[in-house]
Amino acid sequence: MQNTRINNLLDAIASSLSQIFRNPWRRLSLLIISFLFGFFLGTAISTIAGQKAELDIFVAAFLVMLTEVTSRIFYSRGLFSRRALWIDSLNTLKVGFTYSLFVEAFKLGS
Repeated sequence: MQNTRINNLLDAIASSLSQIFRNPWRRLSLLIISFLFGFFLGTAISTIAGQKAELDIFVAAFLVMLTEVTSRIFYSRGLFSRRALWIDSLNTLKVGFTYSLFVEAFKLGS
């Protein structure tokens, strides 16, 4: 890649963000925010898909495929290898999403 001003700017932003999230408390807070956003997405998607009741099977198939792709990305690395922050955030988003779908199922069952 050429060394342009925009490339230098993006490299500086990426390095400053990586410095910010090296702190374990900031990393943990980002993972908690990712979990809560996944919980919100699961609740919102199940409400929106259930409202119309025409595309339920396609939405469910797409969500299962998305969850499986996320699991494949996360678990393809070694057990003790250090994972990138975006991979951990994506997995935590998936966990929050799945948890919210279970909570919605229990609400509908009661």
